[in-house]
Amino acid sequence: MGKSKKNRVNVIYSTNPNFDFDDHSEDQLTIPFNEQKLYVSIDRKNRGGKSVTLVEGFVGNDGDAKDLAKQLKQLCGVGGGFKNSEIYVQGDHKNKVASFLQKLGASVKLKGG
Repeated sequence: MGKSKKNRVNVIYSTNPNFDFDDHSEDQLTIPFNEQKLYVSIDRKNRGGKSVTLVEGFVGNDGDAKDLAKQLKQLCGVGGGFKNSEIYVQGDHKNKVASFLQKLGASVKLKGG
């Protein structure tokens, strides 16, 4: 079997001789920051007791989300990243992240206590 067959996801069998295995999914467009509604929270579950600041609700493609994650990591001086449609920053930086996102023009809601 060729390597290209390993990348075929959710295809069982097709009797159509003209069936195309190409993925036709389109990239999601990033909406402007003044229309974004983001939720900032602190998460400690399944992280060995360590705190992580989560930014949820970002609407856009993965590249723009990774760029925003990079800006937030540089702002706080810590690690983090983008995974499972969530931007995470290591440590408890909820207020700093929320104020930075508000300066960019996004509507920010704080979740949790």
